[in-house]
Amino acid sequence: MQHGPAVRRRKLGAELRSLRTSAGFTSGEAARLVGWHQSKVSRIETGTSGVKPADVRLLLDAYGLADAQLRELLLVLAGSDDNGGRHHWWHAYRGALPPTYRDFISLESQASAMRTLETTVVPGLLQTPEYARAVTEAALEGASEERLDTLVEVRLARQDVLRADPPLELSAVLDEAVLRRQVGGPGVMARQLERLMEAARLPQVRLQVLPFTAGAHIGVTGPFVIFSFSRTSDLDVVVLDHLTSSLYLEWKEDLRAYSEAFNALSIHALSPEDSLDFIAGTAAGV
Repeated sequence: MQHGPAVRRRKLGAELRSLRTSAGFTSGEAARLVGWHQSKVSRIETGTSGVKPADVRLLLDAYGLADAQLRELLLVLAGSDDNGGRHHWWHAYRGALPPTYRDFISLESQASAMRTLETTVVPGLLQTPEYARAVTEAALEGASEERLDTLVEVRLARQDVLRADPPLELSAVLDEAVLRRQVGGPGVMARQLERLMEAARLPQVRLQVLPFTAGAHIGVTGPFVIFSFSRTSDLDVVVLDHLTSSLYLEWKEDLRAYSEAFNALSIHALSPEDSLDFIAGTAAGV
C-alpha cells in the first residue's frame, strides 16, 4: 500500500522495462542508445528514482513506440502536464490542489474505465454543483469561499471525462445511505437524485443501488475506486481515500481482491433498471 507517486513510478518503470524487452534491447543497450549509464535505466525500471517526462520520451523513441495513447499515458505517469502539446486542465489549479488529488485526476483523465463503491456520498463525477459545494464545505469546515469555489469548479471540470471521445466508462454501486443522506437539504437532494437518474440513462454509465435490505456486505469496510486502462492492465490501480491522503494498491493480489469484491457487490445490488426505479421512488419522497 503506497502513496500515488511511488506507485506511479513503479508502474511506469515496469511498463518501460516491458517495452524495452519487446524491442529486443538489454538495459545496457538501451542506455547507450540514449546516452546514459546503465544504472539510470535500471533505477527508472525499478521505480527507485523519479524520471523526467523528457527522459521517458527519449526511451519511448528509442523503443519505437508509436501508440499515441499509450505514450500519453506513460508521460502522465511521469508527471507531464503537457503531453503531445495537450495542456492538462488541472495544471491551472496546481497551487490549490494537493499532490494526491492531482494524481487522482491525472489517472482519472487517462483511464478507460472506473469502478467505484460509494457508501456515504454521490461519486464526484455525478454530483450537481450545489451538492458538490455542500460536500466540500462539510469536509473543509472553515474554508474560505474562494477555496470552496475553486474546489467545486475542479470537481465539475472532472466530469468532462464522461463526455470525452471515447468517454470514461463508469460503473458505480451506491449504498442506499448515499440516497438517503440529506446533503445540502431537501432541495439540493431532489436535484441531485434527478441528476443521478439522468446519468443512469447514459450508455457509458452503469449505476446500481445496494439497498439496506441487502444486509451486511463486503463493502462495509469503506468506499474504493478501481481505475482500468485499455492499453495495458498492468497500470490498473485501486485507490482508497482517507481524510488527509489517498492510498494506492497496485499488486495483482489487491486488484483481484477488489475486483472480486466489486463483482460481488454488483450481484447483490439492484439491477440498473431496478436501481433507476429505486432512485425515482426515493426522489418522490424527498
